[in-house]
Amino acid sequence: MTGTTTAQPNQIPHEVGLTDDEAARVRELIAREPNALEWAMFGAMWSEHCAYKHSKQLLRTLPTNGPAVVVGPGENAGAVDLGGGLLCVFKVESHNHPSAIEPYQGAATGVGGILRDVFAMGARPTAVLNALFFGPPTDPGVRRTIAGVVGGISFYGNCVGIPDVGGHISFEDSYAENPLVNAMCVGIARAEDLRFASGARPGSAVYLVGSDTGRDGIAGASLLASFELGAGSDEKRPSVQVGNPFLEKLLLEATLELVADDAIEAVQDLGAAGLTCAASEVAAKSRVGVRIDVSAVPRRARAMTPHEVMLSESQERMLVVARPGREREVERIFGRWELHGARIGEVIAEPVLRIFDRDELVAELPPRALADDAPEYDISELASSYRPVSDERLSGDAERDEEPRQTGKIGLELLELLASPPIASRRAVYRTYDSMVGTDTVVGPGGDAAVMRIKGREDGIAIAIDAQPRLAALDPFAGAALAVAEATRNLVCMGATPLAITDCLNVGNPERPKGAWQLTRTVAGIKAACEALGVPVVSGNVSLYNATRGQDVWPAATIGAVGHLAEVTRHIPVTTGRAGDVVILAGNALVSLDAAVYGAMHGVHRGPVQMDLALEARLQKLVLAAHARGIIRAAHDRAEGGLGVALAELAIRDGIGMKVTLPAYRGIDKRAALFGEAPSGIVLVLDPRHEADLRALAAEHQVALWTLGAIGGDLLEVVPVLGTPVASLARAHAEGLARAMGAA
Repeated sequence: MTGTTTAQPNQIPHEVGLTDDEAARVRELIAREPNALEWAMFGAMWSEHCAYKHSKQLLRTLPTNGPAVVVGPGENAGAVDLGGGLLCVFKVESHNHPSAIEPYQGAATGVGGILRDVFAMGARPTAVLNALFFGPPTDPGVRRTIAGVVGGISFYGNCVGIPDVGGHISFEDSYAENPLVNAMCVGIARAEDLRFASGARPGSAVYLVGSDTGRDGIAGASLLASFELGAGSDEKRPSVQVGNPFLEKLLLEATLELVADDAIEAVQDLGAAGLTCAASEVAAKSRVGVRIDVSAVPRRARAMTPHEVMLSESQERMLVVARPGREREVERIFGRWELHGARIGEVIAEPVLRIFDRDELVAELPPRALADDAPEYDISELASSYRPVSDERLSGDAERDEEPRQTGKIGLELLELLASPPIASRRAVYRTYDSMVGTDTVVGPGGDAAVMRIKGREDGIAIAIDAQPRLAALDPFAGAALAVAEATRNLVCMGATPLAITDCLNVGNPERPKGAWQLTRTVAGIKAACEALGVPVVSGNVSLYNATRGQDVWPAATIGAVGHLAEVTRHIPVTTGRAGDVVILAGNALVSLDAAVYGAMHGVHRGPVQMDLALEARLQKLVLAAHARGIIRAAHDRAEGGLGVALAELAIRDGIGMKVTLPAYRGIDKRAALFGEAPSGIVLVLDPRHEADLRALAAEHQVALWTLGAIGGDLLEVVPVLGTPVASLARAHAEGLARAMGAA
């Protein structure tokens, strides 16, 4: 390669986001000065978004092996074994900065990208879930963001025909200008159909199929997603991609048909960094080279340069490597699905990525230098230089109260909590999603976790996605660990055995001490919880630089969890129970208002955050053992709002009341007992004839139980604290979020 840049040596590297040291490393790797296109390719592939420069060392510490794991981190998605030759393939990804700049398209293309990650593995997507983090819904600007994000998610998922079955939503001031939009997809694949990006062999034809290439998304990975948002963010609006879900559906079906016919060697989604990333990753993983002619790439814009073609992030595109002799079949399948598929090059034996524009060689780079040789930064010393404060207030201006102010009757406070944005029903959001398309949804949004059947089989899966940003703001280690605990606990509340998790780490600037400390502690928290609970991490994503004008968002580890049900019809139902059933709290009753929603409503947000991962593991095993014996009628996680909200939500399920007393715990008053929060608590409902059996199991698992009372009547009666009609509880819970967002 003889082409060189005429710019000053450091000018182009800086323009594409590379530091002086990184530019020097590039020159050392290829032993010359790159040209402008090559600099741009390195800038994209060595961006934080693609290279994980500040997190890769930390991520290697996570447990990734387990008896069910078939594919761990490093591929498009992870996979676990469901038995009988079927795999569950899943991953969670972020689309935060694009959604902050252009909420509708940012969220829509986030859904499209995570779908392609799953069907690129040869799996049919069966469900999507979302974890969304917004500012206060009373803010007009935040309302516009919510409307855009929710609209984009529902538009894309509904059009493709993938049910949206669950999610998490946080509303905190920290996310007002930097919302977080995380999307998870779960798919099912036959083991023999599993495909990787590492199967390309010399002499095979390389195709680009799907949408024509345009100028949308250029520099999205290297600039938009790898730096902080600021006053100039609107200037990056053209970097946000535009999605076409109808084309995605065709691409999905064509890819799965190619896989079923065994007509392809490798397949790779074109996401961040576009054709540069797809080609270099396939070549690097396959230990081969690729020759590409950009003039053969179908385009929807005139006079596009090789730079624009190679860095475009236009959506709904796949790189497909055909098996030798199967090219006509591949092209026939493209045509059958009315897709524009073009042969743009071939695999070569020499490990080099050669980019031509007709007969002109415009770039020549080793693919491993692009895909594997980015620098890795050890941020441990920077992280250790940060000294966390003991308390962080919810509001930086308000004085912290020593204790929450008691503002009224407890019954009215329960109604206020149920109607508050952190707790109110999310139906105002998820009713825009189609949760039943495909006819595999057994339990959709509204339960502790979603439950999906597997056609033609008795077993099924449960899926949950959770986060704990309020706790992570105080202690990133505890917030991340307890997000893992909550996600797996929610699976257990449906009767499913957790198999593995996927994680999305949303953190601020890792080049500052606080951001480095938060990232380090977040990964350590996930590691600790996974080891304690016996669940490996099989896939994930890291989203850094979530900050606006120097102010980091609260760190949020989004955890997606998948569990297995031996008989899908025997999941724990989303029910209140029957009149006369006994209500029992299992686990931990030592709760606090300090980091609870009730405390936040009264100006209190402080640590320390308490947790006992060993107790969490025992509690989850107890519930699964009790369910296996047919003991449990209903189960519900004690989460935001504490025991009072958990009991109210149980009553709301079937509109049946209950009469209970609060567990007696020394030093905890009635408000703390009712509204205090802590991990490792599950409310169980069972036939009183089974109480002795449950107590025997609890003793075996060393888990404490408190008998609270019984199901019956039309009131939630907490003696002697409150007595509130279930209809009033249901109304407050159902209408709260819509009212907060300004809807009648």
